[in-house]
Amino acid sequence: MSESIIRTRIGYLVTDLTRLYGRVFDRRAAHLGLTRVQWRALNRIRLDEGMTQSALADVLDMEPIAVGRVVDRLQKAGFVDRHADPDDRRCWCLHLTPQSLQVMDGIEAVAQAVREDTLIGVDADELATAVRVLNQIRDNLVRLDRDGREPVMGKASRRAATPRA
Repeated sequence: MSESIIRTRIGYLVTDLTRLYGRVFDRRAAHLGLTRVQWRALNRIRLDEGMTQSALADVLDMEPIAVGRVVDRLQKAGFVDRHADPDDRRCWCLHLTPQSLQVMDGIEAVAQAVREDTLIGVDADELATAVRVLNQIRDNLVRLDRDGREPVMGKASRRAATPRA
């Protein structure tokens, strides 16, 4: 496969990997009664106990209202407690309950099994190279996102976008 074709397909490949990985994960974790986004939320709260809902929305790259619904379901299931932020009454700080730790152990076991199974037949050196490349791509995307760069338009797109007198 030519380098040009590989460069063109990288975004599609990453999207396919994400979709398929998620589908396998969801199927294997269904017995635990948590969605992938709920598990991600619990895991992020575990990493930063006491974080606000708005901070959780930022790290999950979700709208605050959607995260509020996720947290509502987690609270109703007994996995998360909300506490008023002592510095800002408009904010809720999120804390895990002891019950969440039990379900998180089960989810982590599923995640570990999925990781192991998806890497069957992948050489350790090739995996290290792939991870290094993906990290570089992520770093580039973070920089582009932070810089707020506009997309590059080809000649045809520029002509169509240019108003005519």
